[in-house]
Amino acid sequence: MNEHLKELRKEYKDVPIPRELDDIVAKSLNKKSKKKPLFMWPASAAAAAAIFTAAVNFSPTAAEAMAKIPVVKQIVEVITFNEIQEERENSSIDVKTPAINGLENKALESNLNQSYIDESQKLFEEYTDSSGHLAIESDYTVIMDTKELLSIRLSIFKAQASGYNENQYVTIDKENEALLTLPSLFKNDQYITVISENIKEQMQQQMNADSNKIYWIGKDELEPFTSIAADQQFYLNKDHQLVISFNEYEVAPGYMGAVEFEIPTEVMKDLLVGNRYIK
Repeated sequence: MNEHLKELRKEYKDVPIPRELDDIVAKSLNKKSKKKPLFMWPASAAAAAAIFTAAVNFSPTAAEAMAKIPVVKQIVEVITFNEIQEERENSSIDVKTPAINGLENKALESNLNQSYIDESQKLFEEYTDSSGHLAIESDYTVIMDTKELLSIRLSIFKAQASGYNENQYVTIDKENEALLTLPSLFKNDQYITVISENIKEQMQQQMNADSNKIYWIGKDELEPFTSIAADQQFYLNKDHQLVISFNEYEVAPGYMGAVEFEIPTEVMKDLLVGNRYIK
C-alpha cells in the first residue's frame, strides 16, 4: 500500500461517505443472488477427507477404533473460503471471505455463505471500477463459538477521501440450526424503545465522563439518534449479553469509529422470550 493510502488508513476524518449497506440477514433469508460466485471451494478440506478415509481403510486398527466412537453431530465451524489480495499504483484490496461449514440445515448454510460471497464480489467490483485512491479491507472474527451459539463479525474498511468502518453480524443457534434475528429474541416490539432509551443513557454518561466523546443525541443535532432499527445489527458476547452495534457515522462523528453498547439484561428481562440466548 503506497504512502497516501497508508495516511488515509490512519486519518478517519469526519467526512461522511455515501453508501448503501445491504442487510446481511435480509439477503440470506429473502433472496439468493443470481450472480455466479467468483470462487471455488478450497481443495484442502477434500484432500484432508481423502487422506483420512484412506488411513481408515488401510489400517484395521484405525477402522476398529473408529467403530467404537459414538456418532456425533457434525462440528459447525467457520473457515476462510477465499482471500483476494492485490495492489495497484493507487489502490489495494485484501478481502477474506468466510464460510460456515457443518450445518445440517444446508439451505441456511448455503444462503449465509452466498451472502458472504456476494459481499466480497461487491467489494471486488468496487475496487476494479475505481480509478482513484482506494483501499479496501475485509476480514471476519468469530466472537462466540459454544455448543449452542456461533456469532460472527464481518468487518469492512474502506479508505478513499476518508476512512469508513462497517460491521455485519450473524448469530446462529447451532443446536436448532436457526439464524437469530433481533426481533426473534423478544416477545414484542417494545424492545425497540427499551433498548433505545438505555443506549441514549449510556451515550450521555460517556459524554459526561469524557469530553472527547460525542454522540448525536442532542435536540440541536441535524439528525439526532432517536431509536434503533427493529433489525439493528447485534451480536451475543461470551457472557451471553446483547450487544447493539452501529457503523461509523451512524450515531457519532467519524473519529468515534464503529460503536457498540452492551445492554444490561436487567432492563429487558421481562421482554425476552426466554433465557436461552440472553442471560
